[in-house]
Amino acid sequence: MSAEDLEKYETEMELSLYREYRDIVGQFAYVVETERRFYLANAVDVQVRDAGGEVYFEVAMSDAWVWDMYRPARFVKNVRVITFKDVNVEELDKPDLKLPDDGPFAG
Repeated sequence: MSAEDLEKYETEMELSLYREYRDIVGQFAYVVETERRFYLANAVDVQVRDAGGEVYFEVAMSDAWVWDMYRPARFVKNVRVITFKDVNVEELDKPDLKLPDDGPFAG
């Protein structure tokens, strides 16, 4: 496999992963970013721990999806991450339920 073929393959995989993310993001309540991974999850618990003066974070997530194009299965029931680096947790905005304009309840 040439370098060009490998680059094309990785680009296609990344695009496929982005499309999957776009299709499922509305099913999750939180975005979680760690140094190594990006997650979508419906439950997140971050605990600050101290180990002999060193502070680290223990992050527990459930009903999660992992942004990793090399994983065959990105949906995960439970995830536990331990890191000395920053952790970013954001609650996703859930837009109000909108009925289609041409539906039976359209004005």
